[in-house]
Amino acid sequence: MRILCLDIGEKRIGISLSDPTGSIAQGLTVLNRVSIKKDLEQLEKILRDYKIVELVVGLPKDLNGSIGKKAKEILEFVDNLKRHINIPVTLWDERFTTNEAHRIFSMAGMAQKKRKPFIDIMSAQIILQGYLDAKKRV
Repeated sequence: MRILCLDIGEKRIGISLSDPTGSIAQGLTVLNRVSIKKDLEQLEKILRDYKIVELVVGLPKDLNGSIGKKAKEILEFVDNLKRHINIPVTLWDERFTTNEAHRIFSMAGMAQKKRKPFIDIMSAQIILQGYLDAKKRV
């Protein structure tokens, strides 16, 4: 039972994947965004290849919990995605995940310039681990 997580940005989509037991998140890859059509094709292939049973998408809510411009763009993307896939999609609050990813790399001694390719993947991993941990508590 693998779960995939997307951290959708304007230029890239960070992707993480759960282990088969659905307990541990691990970074998978980052997709450079090209077009909605191409993005959806790439995601559909990953969903098939890894036999994904559920998809988690980070939703960047504003600090007060409201849905802002960026979150609305994500919701529109998710609506497009849902028309092409046949698995459940869960939206998950992603506030502060990018900051947390930067903090993790900083603590590991990684220079800021070298972090860029990994930030989106780490953010997706943080989002997914939060989701998996919350599922365990229920």
